[in-house]
Amino acid sequence: MTMEEEAVATTCYRHPDRATGLSCTTCGKPICVECSHDASVGQKCPECAAPSRRSRIIYARNTTGRPSFQTAPVSFTIMAITIAIFVAGYLSPDIDRWLIVNLAQWNILVADGQWYRIFTAALLHGGLMHVGFNMYALYLFGPRLELQVGRTAFASLYVAAAAAGGFTAYVVDPLGRFPLIGASGAIFGLFGAWLFVAWKMRNTPGGRSMFNQLGVLLLINMALPFMVPNISWQAHLGGFAAGGLIAWLWSVLAVGKPNAQAIRTVVAIGVTVAVVFATITI
Repeated sequence: MTMEEEAVATTCYRHPDRATGLSCTTCGKPICVECSHDASVGQKCPECAAPSRRSRIIYARNTTGRPSFQTAPVSFTIMAITIAIFVAGYLSPDIDRWLIVNLAQWNILVADGQWYRIFTAALLHGGLMHVGFNMYALYLFGPRLELQVGRTAFASLYVAAAAAGGFTAYVVDPLGRFPLIGASGAIFGLFGAWLFVAWKMRNTPGGRSMFNQLGVLLLINMALPFMVPNISWQAHLGGFAAGGLIAWLWSVLAVGKPNAQAIRTVVAIGVTVAVVFATITI
């Protein structure tokens, strides 16, 4: 690749819809985060990173990659807000009581028109184990997804999955008299999206590794409703389904399009609007 070609190329050579500032240190091709493989001499494209017959590549990202606020501001902002709200409620019983009364998902109040509670319940958690597992899962799976699909699309997916989880719990028991809290619906939305990605990559080492990570965290979160009160498995199911659906729609409608990030955002917002409409009219 010539210097003139490098100046023009601003998108990944394997994913034309993804703008990038990275390039392979061996051949110079522009590559996105997904196609970049860290090596001792910098990042390489999949072709240059492929091992020869007598060598084996160990990718640095698998062991040393650490997300940060600079690379994934939406994920870290969600974590910061959620943890701050938990700490405030933990330190002050009065604040905790106000949060539960005004933000938790009381299905009987949702039925009375307070549909916004299917969103705000995702900000509340019932204990250290609850908030710890959810935020750890967000730390593991949120930043990389945010890097790949874009900040607004990721934020829209998170909100849509939270709403879908709350809606599913509401449909199952619309007159429930106990509050539902937790970001598990949104977290399971990330699981659903990543599971779709892992299925698409099932024939690669990375895809198989992703399946293993998802399996462990899914089992942990599936067990939480039996250990922590006010966690709804219905919300897990609804968020998971929404995340998988949105990821599939992204693959159908956005891949290869020059405005892929905008399409992803519109798709996720569309799912959110549909969930709110269903909550209001059901």
